Amino acid sequence: MAVVGAGGVGGYFGGRLAAAGAHVSFVARGAHLDALRSRGLTIRSCKGDLHLPHVHATDDPAAIGPVDIVFFTVKLYDAEAGAHLLIPLVGADTAVIPLQNGVDGVDIVAGAVGRPHTAGGTVYVAAVVDEPGVIRHSALDHLIFGELDGTRTPRLERLFDVCRPAGFQTTLSDNVQVDIWTKFVRLSVFSGMTAVTRCPIGPIVGDPELFEMVKAAARETMAVARAKGVAVPDTVIDDVDRAYRALPKHMKSSMLEDLERGRRLELPWLSGAVVRLGREVGIDTPTHRFIAAVLNPHVNGSPTPAETVQESVPIQP
Repeated sequence: MAVVGAGGVGGYFGGRLAAAGAHVSFVARGAHLDALRSRGLTIRSCKGDLHLPHVHATDDPAAIGPVDIVFFTVKLYDAEAGAHLLIPLVGADTAVIPLQNGVDGVDIVAGAVGRPHTAGGTVYVAAVVDEPGVIRHSALDHLIFGELDGTRTPRLERLFDVCRPAGFQTTLSDNVQVDIWTKFVRLSVFSGMTAVTRCPIGPIVGDPELFEMVKAAARETMAVARAKGVAVPDTVIDDVDRAYRALPKHMKSSMLEDLERGRRLELPWLSGAVVRLGREVGIDTPTHRFIAAVLNPHVNGSPTPAETVQESVPIQP
């Protein structure tokens, strides 16, 4: 296996699989790559910590060569530019599984390696890079994947078997597009509302007006999905209500984590995508439009001081 983008998602699931005996190579860069090479991979987890003192990490996929499975886990703003990294990893029966947030990952991967080598996937996990070489996992760890046409193939059945001893929940889906869009309904509002309020989920669930905004935003995304012909289940709004109340009160979205660190945001592929796709199918999305507008000044990272300081204008008598 290869993990392209060994951040929170790729580092967590790849690390758990490596600890369970899978042959996993990580494609990373910068200080994170240096730490993986020199100190290995550490996962600080609510389920128990894990340290792999030696992992195979590189910035050159050609040094790995063709593999059975690729998890493509770079951030969405890097996905199109980073898709070329997949090509040296693809052999005759390789499956590349995009695990980005949003709903654009499948098309990006298929454009790079072809649809026969593209599967679908999504995850429910709260995991971030705490420092180079260290993943902090605070809640959830569910990996979902499946062939785009719903068939059960030997390559993904083998992956399912490899995942079983790794200690996280795994689903081999027969309708992964519905799973991707169902996650999108939940995540677009979770990311948007935690980021726009600068709050973890607890205070949002505890405030009736904020929680009603959550459900309004979820209804908007669900309407867009239905207009796109995706049969998102009727229960998804009730699921959002129930699931968010059950989450740890301190849980933050990765977009809020990025906002707090002054990093780029995946906003154009989350609330921004809901707005864009809604316009394409004639669905109004006012809550997501508000979220996208308020967060837009931070989409490329924190504004520099020169951008945030206004010149003082003398008051004329």
